[in-house]
Amino acid sequence: MKWGAIVGISVIVALMVLYEWPKMDQKQMKEKAALLALSGVGFILAILLVFFPDMPGPTDLVNMIYKPFGQILEK
Repeated sequence: MKWGAIVGISVIVALMVLYEWPKMDQKQMKEKAALLALSGVGFILAILLVFFPDMPGPTDLVNMIYKPFGQILEK
């Protein structure tokens, strides 16, 4: 079941990149690098969520960082 999800995620990410890539000019190297980097990070996060569904999200990280500052400001 997990392998089916991984294949599905891979196909979707590949289709997204293949759809956007030809629309960019050949001189837009920074934009292409950003597309690949963001797609790669999204792909890795999606795969991690398949294997570890209880993984904390980005809001949990923000809450962990700013919770001490909020407690200081409440006093």
